[in-house]
Amino acid sequence: MIAPGHDHPRVVVLDFGSQVSQLIARRLREVQVFSEMRPYTAWQEVLEDPLVAGIILSGGPSSVMDPGAPDVDPRLFTAGKPLLGICYGMQLMCHKLGGRLAPAHNREYGHAEIEIEREGLLFAGLPIRQPVWMSHGDHVEALPPGFEVQARTETIPFAAAADPSRNLYAVQFHPEVAHTAHGLAMIEAFARKVCRVEDRWTAAAFVEEAVREIRDQVGDQRVLCAVSGGVDSTVMATLVDRAIGHRLHAVYVDNGVMRAGESDQVEADLNEFLHDPLQRVDAREVFLSRLAGVSDPETKRKIIGGTFIEVFKEATRDQGPFGFLAQGTLYPDRIESVSVHGPSASIKSHHNVGGLPAELGFDLVEPLRDLFKDEVRRVGRELGIPAHLLKRHPFPGPGLAVRILGEVTPERVALLQAADRIFIDELKTSGQYDAIWQAGAVFLPVHSVGVMGDERTYENAIALRAVTSLDGMTADWARIPTEILARISNRIINEVRGVNRVVYDISSKPPSTIEWE
Repeated sequence: MIAPGHDHPRVVVLDFGSQVSQLIARRLREVQVFSEMRPYTAWQEVLEDPLVAGIILSGGPSSVMDPGAPDVDPRLFTAGKPLLGICYGMQLMCHKLGGRLAPAHNREYGHAEIEIEREGLLFAGLPIRQPVWMSHGDHVEALPPGFEVQARTETIPFAAAADPSRNLYAVQFHPEVAHTAHGLAMIEAFARKVCRVEDRWTAAAFVEEAVREIRDQVGDQRVLCAVSGGVDSTVMATLVDRAIGHRLHAVYVDNGVMRAGESDQVEADLNEFLHDPLQRVDAREVFLSRLAGVSDPETKRKIIGGTFIEVFKEATRDQGPFGFLAQGTLYPDRIESVSVHGPSASIKSHHNVGGLPAELGFDLVEPLRDLFKDEVRRVGRELGIPAHLLKRHPFPGPGLAVRILGEVTPERVALLQAADRIFIDELKTSGQYDAIWQAGAVFLPVHSVGVMGDERTYENAIALRAVTSLDGMTADWARIPTEILARISNRIINEVRGVNRVVYDISSKPPSTIEWE
């Protein structure tokens, strides 16, 4: 992978609001092509950037024919840059170049089969018939002058089209989703054969260039960083430590809402990699006291974020001076935390984006700022971080505070920690943990009737949440075998005093989120 800020060719995804726009950028990264995602409103600066070798127009929820629909200037399609339009992007391209759209009578959503009529560069070597994923209302009824049909379905005459002389390509289906069997090959063909990007984005190259970039940015100054023990902050701290060694000072704040035994484990693990010992701050009492009586999830996040800043400042006051603050911000954090007309709106605040730099007055070092989660893990492997740390599931910044619905109390934290430990231990013992993207127990602020030892009980319920995903942007509930779920439920009810009911969450994202709060 190529370090951000260096002069390398890239393919840019212009986002028109699709929920899966980030998947396009991720697929490009999978085939070792550097990619960025930008709002469609940035079309002109993207077009004028000499490092942009090609542009992909994403799908979107709007109709091109609606008043006020996302739009770009026709110059985007006539400037000579290779373009691939996906779904809405195809319709917009055809509309701007003189084609004709037809309004939908019935929205087409789900599996379809395309038949290739002309291979061209996009479909070279792929099966004549292949499954794809459709999600659209309108469709192209007549192609613009110069375009030729490349694929059709039983219901759509122009499932894919191109004007190879102008390097313009368009598909009505979504090659970025896993349901399109050969979508990755199509995206790679566009990047390599149409855009002619030859650079390979490897973890070794990223580490080498990121270390150089950190050294150039920091000079001889010291760097402060906060670590959580999660994959992102562990890789971030290890990378910065490799660049500047003893001039990194890492701090771990125990906020009282971590998993059982996690703080001890974080301290032990990170001290294996860092030149200087980790500074551990015990702030459990202050965090829990400020969360008392608070039920609103966004208020919880703000209390934890504000308290963290306060504790962090006090704990590091006499450790400086520092010139920079290092953060483990990832690419999806930056995109999701900025709501613009185009990309999907913010769903919740991110704990590691915004606020902290302004409060502390430091310049930022963010070596992972252009990476997705799977890429961070590849960089971690290149740095020699053990697999058991890199395979850790994502964990929310506010910790168990947002897995306790309602008020956070010490008693509820202890109860949830015990239930969560059983859940995670059983997933690891049964071999299910590594196949799951994220798992955790949720405390529900309801009581239900039960019978234990011939006595009536009226106690708490615990929900179990486990999902599979590639990147957390979309997720499906994990099909954990029923015998494993039964064992987990039995252990929690028998071993965790105060729980008499366990339920399993079988909702996917979207429409649900992974976390309950």
